[in-house]
Amino acid sequence: MTILISGSTGFLGSYLLKSFIRMGHKVIALKRSTSDTYRMDNKLNECTICDIDKIALKNIFENHKIDIVINTVTNYGRSDSKISSILDTNLIFGLKLLEESVSNNVKAFINTDTLLERDINAYALSKAQLVDWMKFLSDKSTKMINIKIEHMYGLQDDENKFIYWLINQLKQNIQKIDLTSGTQKRDFIYITDIVNAYEIIVQNIEKLSNYEEFELGNGDSIEVKKFIELIYKELSKKQTVETLLNFGAVEYRANENMNIQADISKLEKLGWESVVSMENGIKKIINGEVK
Repeated sequence: MTILISGSTGFLGSYLLKSFIRMGHKVIALKRSTSDTYRMDNKLNECTICDIDKIALKNIFENHKIDIVINTVTNYGRSDSKISSILDTNLIFGLKLLEESVSNNVKAFINTDTLLERDINAYALSKAQLVDWMKFLSDKSTKMINIKIEHMYGLQDDENKFIYWLINQLKQNIQKIDLTSGTQKRDFIYITDIVNAYEIIVQNIEKLSNYEEFELGNGDSIEVKKFIELIYKELSKKQTVETLLNFGAVEYRANENMNIQADISKLEKLGWESVVSMENGIKKIINGEVK
């Protein structure tokens, strides 16, 4: 099977790329010519690389018989990204990829989405708008699969993401870290469990309807404060940590959802289960374990 992965140099995309190569699939990796490939360097010779700033999407689809497209490209809107930049990545590029998938009768378009409510920020809204178009086109021959992921984490994540940032701050024994009260609950899921869910969806693609939506998380939510305390406790086993966790110093963002928990029942019916506990996931990051 030929699988095209957008965002192949990113956190999720690189894990998926390595997994599907390992499973024996032919993988076409979309990236920019300026992208840092450190996450996939050892697999560059085992896949077909296409720089989307040099090759038109139309030509990529014309030159390859693609069975499945997996879209992982994401702009979270950090570093004061303009709304137009967020839309260019999450909606416009995604829509172009979706159009080419439908035009070329790709078997399935698998999209990476969020469980955040669409009105919480520009990132969530732009992701939801692409899903609107997937639903609009769901009467076509290409199956539309939307995967709504809760709080994804793991080794080799972006260092500006919260968990990696927090661990680095604690390792440096920063005097104080200002945080919210941490009573909001999130459903944390380790990257390898996420990859396994994508694998199972691909394996069952023939059984799925024209439009399917899956929620992906551990299936249990925990207070962010407790998750942070688990990180603190685990890191303290390896080094002295004296950082003050200043809970309550930061206000919640507007429209903050206080409890997000994935309904994983549909994935469980396909045979998927989460196997990495939060404790083990945190250990893997702190200890630098890839698997």
